[in-house]
Amino acid sequence: MSEPPWTRTPTGDTGGRSSSSRAFPEDPISDNPASPAPSAPPGDTKPKKVRAGDRIFQNLTTGSGIFVVALIGLIGIFLVIQAIPALRANHANFLFNHGWSTNDPTNMAFGIADLAEVTVATSVVALIIAMPISLGIALFLTQYAPSRLARPFAYVVDLLAAVPSIIFGLWGILVFAPAIEPFSQWINETFAWFPLLAPGNVEPNVRGTIFTAGIVLAVMILPIITSLSREVFQRTPTTHIEGALALGATRWEVIRTTVLPFGKAGYIGASMLGLGRALGETIALAVILLIPQGRNFDWSLFDGGATFASKIAQNYSEFNNPTSAGAYIAAGLVLFVLTFLVNFAARSIIAKKGD
Repeated sequence: MSEPPWTRTPTGDTGGRSSSSRAFPEDPISDNPASPAPSAPPGDTKPKKVRAGDRIFQNLTTGSGIFVVALIGLIGIFLVIQAIPALRANHANFLFNHGWSTNDPTNMAFGIADLAEVTVATSVVALIIAMPISLGIALFLTQYAPSRLARPFAYVVDLLAAVPSIIFGLWGILVFAPAIEPFSQWINETFAWFPLLAPGNVEPNVRGTIFTAGIVLAVMILPIITSLSREVFQRTPTTHIEGALALGATRWEVIRTTVLPFGKAGYIGASMLGLGRALGETIALAVILLIPQGRNFDWSLFDGGATFASKIAQNYSEFNNPTSAGAYIAAGLVLFVLTFLVNFAARSIIAKKGD
């Protein structure tokens, strides 16, 4: 018996399905038809708008920085130009001669050996005295003192920086020097065998010496070192301090293991800035230091003398002659370079710690 013709399709399948249903199966129906892939947003080639206030502020800050650098450069150029005629007329070695004779512009013989030695000696004495005292004050204010005591005490220390140097000079020679004269005399007589404490070139006077001037200068740079060190120690991470205390460390162990390592570079940088301040001190040292007659500086703390700045201040009457004035400008040039190098070293130390 033959099959009914309507039950077979031309392709041989039964049920009346067309061949297209097998060659092209239907895709499943989806409730969320596929949407085309989002195209990448076009690149924003339009420059951002800079506000006028931002542009003005940027130009002002950039100009201020350039102005300061240019000003320092112009000061250096001025000192060099003004010093050259005097250096050419000098009949002595400028760097190693100990004498200073500039009264006769046609026969000048001057050198900075004594000035450099006295400047360094007074500044180093001041730094040796001021550094440990400043460190102790800064640690006390930040680690030990209660806030109700630390704030007013810090204000008092900072106020020392506002006292004029002439006041420090008068206080040093009229009040402080007579008060410590017995102590200075005892040190000078007891330790005369030690070169640094041997009788100086202004004996028997022990008031207007580097010993007295160094102590007064230490008081003058004390607020600078203390203030900067205090700010550095206050920024010690609290987690470090609390972690050390949680491990059972004492307050001194916390300072030794966390505070001092964190603030060491800042403390050294503050000391270098204080040294730069000491190198350039003028009036106070001009009032205190006695000028020796016929004897050069011999590296005794009981010597007298003059620093770069005090020498210039004491002999301003010679500035009516350009050549004589050029000798003092040459000394000022050396002081300018020395102070710049000290401050540059301080900034380098602080910047290295920041890195």
